Amino acid sequence: MSEQTKVLVTGAGGFIGHHLVKDLADRGYWVRGVDIKEPEYEATSAHEFKLLDLVRWENCMEACEGIDEVYGLAANMGGIGFIETHKAEIVRDSTLINMHTIEAARQNNVKRYLFTSSACIYPGHLQKDTKVTPLKEEDAYPAEAEDGYGWEKLYMERVCRHYREDYGLDTRVVRFHNIFGPRGTYDGGREKSPAAICRKVALASDGDDIEVWGDGEQTRSYCYIDDCVEGIYRLMRSDHHDPINLGQDRMISINELVDIVSGIADKRIGKRYDRTKPQGVRGRNSDNTRLREVLKWEPKVSLEEGLEKTYHWIQGELQKKGAIPAVATA
Repeated sequence: MSEQTKVLVTGAGGFIGHHLVKDLADRGYWVRGVDIKEPEYEATSAHEFKLLDLVRWENCMEACEGIDEVYGLAANMGGIGFIETHKAEIVRDSTLINMHTIEAARQNNVKRYLFTSSACIYPGHLQKDTKVTPLKEEDAYPAEAEDGYGWEKLYMERVCRHYREDYGLDTRVVRFHNIFGPRGTYDGGREKSPAAICRKVALASDGDDIEVWGDGEQTRSYCYIDDCVEGIYRLMRSDHHDPINLGQDRMISINELVDIVSGIADKRIGKRYDRTKPQGVRGRNSDNTRLREVLKWEPKVSLEEGLEKTYHWIQGELQKKGAIPAVATA
């Protein structure tokens, strides 16, 4: 890799994009970040940051100009509460963003293009039990993706294949499984479950109950942001073109997640269940067999270590806002 390699990160104002920009800059790449907003919690590490709405074609052409590699993270998305109630908005915006960006990359002679897909592309009938069989990449078909968000992601996976086969654009596709960590959204309705639970526990007093969506028995696996960024980089440098899972393969319930965070906070926290709220599929876990084979690597950061860093960061943000008292220091 030459120091002159120029990369574009779309969605650079968001959680994963912000961390990825910093990682790529630290590795010696020249990085252009693009988003409709700047990073919320700290300044970007991008050499150039452009505020552009990538729903618009001309903005995608501007974003890709002079770029060697594109990391496509831009999307209209959020946690389960958002993606189950804004399906038309999500498929409209994300389809336009992704189709315009990949075509702009082709017209600007970009060499390599990474599309960030999601575990939401996997069929619902394979995720109806809390003790779900880990999902393998080939399980995506016959297709029954999550309505709205998942279908758009699955369609774009196919687009990437066609652009590689017909136009020679060297594409990569990564399927994220529940990425979490500091400097991500933790309130407002778009946050994912680890951040939401960390926020609720931080705001609660010892002995309080917090609201849990569903019955808390639904299961997931969670991957820390540092591992996510490392996996993205390794995939981009590999020769693997087919979609690949990126996540942890340790499955836990939401109830267990609450208990872990409560332990980190050193609080006794009860659970108050709201079964009327969206809870997504009953169970989901990543099969990392192909990840290990292709990248000779797998995520390293334990759930407890990642949650501890995330909880203390969210706690600190709430203290800055005055939502909770600052911790006294000696």
